[in-house]
Amino acid sequence: MEEELLNKIIKILNDKKALDVKTIDIKDKSSLADYMVIASGTSTTHIKALADNVEEELKKEEIYPHKIEGYNSNSWILMDYLDVIVNIFTETDREHYNLEDLWEKIK
Repeated sequence: MEEELLNKIIKILNDKKALDVKTIDIKDKSSLADYMVIASGTSTTHIKALADNVEEELKKEEIYPHKIEGYNSNSWILMDYLDVIVNIFTETDREHYNLEDLWEKIK
């Protein structure tokens, strides 16, 4: 189920022109989720549109986020779908927080 959800999220993000969509398998590193998706948008408007589209498309299949954080932050939106956590950043904030490297260092 979680891999099916993961693939749906990736497709939705790619269809809306998200930049540099990456998946990190965290199931052996954390109890938070099985996968983390990281993507960038070209602007604050784009990251909100990406998050809105993920939420709208998954709602059509009765898949709802457990929690959404940062929607009004203008730089980083986190969407928690329990098995999959979606992080959508502006390019600048993605570089700043560098989640890919952070999770890679966790053993």
